[in-house]
Amino acid sequence: MLLVLAGAGCAIAFVFVSAVPIVAQAAKPAPQKPAAKPAAPKPAARRWAPPKTTWGDPDLQGIWNFATSTPLERPSDVADKAVLSDAEAEQFEEKLAFNLSRDRRDGGNAADVARAYNEHWMDPRRLEILDDRRTSLIVDPPDGRIPPRVPPSPERQKAAQAVAAAVARFNAGLPQHYLEFTAPVRGIIRTDLPPYLGTIYNNTAQIFQSPGYVVIVQEMIHSARIIPMDGRPHINPNLKQWLGDTRGRWEGNTLVLETRNFRRDRGAVYQNANPDTFQIVERFTRTGPESLAYEFTISDPTTWTRPWTAMVPWAKINEQLYEYTTHEDNYDLVHLLVGARVREAKGETVPAPAGRPGGGDGDR
Repeated sequence: MLLVLAGAGCAIAFVFVSAVPIVAQAAKPAPQKPAAKPAAPKPAARRWAPPKTTWGDPDLQGIWNFATSTPLERPSDVADKAVLSDAEAEQFEEKLAFNLSRDRRDGGNAADVARAYNEHWMDPRRLEILDDRRTSLIVDPPDGRIPPRVPPSPERQKAAQAVAAAVARFNAGLPQHYLEFTAPVRGIIRTDLPPYLGTIYNNTAQIFQSPGYVVIVQEMIHSARIIPMDGRPHINPNLKQWLGDTRGRWEGNTLVLETRNFRRDRGAVYQNANPDTFQIVERFTRTGPESLAYEFTISDPTTWTRPWTAMVPWAKINEQLYEYTTHEDNYDLVHLLVGARVREAKGETVPAPAGRPGGGDGDR
């Protein structure tokens, strides 16, 4: 406090200092934001669950395509690799696609004729390798190759010689009898015979299901395998069928099919194995909404030294099956046999066997 006293020509000023200490006022703290709530944990990604039919079986129904350029057996130039790198896979696919292309014009007239019609008629999916970059469809044995063959018995050797003679006659245009033609030429079976492996076209199958049955329809030649799932035994071994006798069961989400009782006709079993000892086990498993794993194991101790297994991915497609049929008014067999008799009358004979098996479609 300041006090001033005025007097005779002078002024006295007194300064009084308050005894109360003066303290600087602290700044007010900034308002605190409320603490952020911890983020809620993200729900764990749900594993894809295979769909079920209304009666509770795994649902495999739909139209599926199984075309690929990946070969059944591992090629010799990649013999040491079961799976390729991305760069190797790109080169592998390009090479296979080039070799399979029907639009090529190299190799001369004979090669051009052998390629038949062009890519317009082919399945474009057959030019793509598997997504997993495997070098073969065969997964066992590990070398990706069909096991060595067992030396044939004298009876089977004699039968093979008869088939080779019939093939030579067909290739020369001199077949003796309609039974010398392959089953596909006669319109009986073609790629509808298990196992299901891709070819140039019609690599499509449709699966139907009902309580107690599964049906598989292959587009070429449109046979339907009607498979009981009720545990009934196989039919009598003396009863032989073109597609064999199949029985099915479920192992978890996998459809397991066991087939035996194939006919003894040429081409009625894969690679002309022994129909009396040939068996095939197929497994179908849904691996995603649009994918299915098809695995088959072939065993025939009188043909191969050990069983072997292949795995072929199937892709679900939004397409339809078309009828593939041999019509009853086709006279090709008559024409071929008549032509053979004309050639014989002119003195033509069968040359030494050469080239791939004939009969119009070869044997798988």
